[in-house]
Amino acid sequence: MVIGLVMMIAGFILMIGGGSSDPDVFNEGMFDAGKLVVAPIVILLGIAVVMIGILKKPKEDK
Repeated sequence: MVIGLVMMIAGFILMIGGGSSDPDVFNEGMFDAGKLVVAPIVILLGIAVVMIGILKKPKEDK
């Protein structure tokens, strides 16, 4: 589950930035492929890993 949480945090970190401090200046960095495609995929994969970690039964010792 920790791996999934780390993946989700990494996805949110990938989304950071791209804005402009001056409202009169347009910054094209907010339309980067990493922010629009890669980061949401990483977040969804992290959620899937956490769900698998919650639902998977632990191995039983014999």
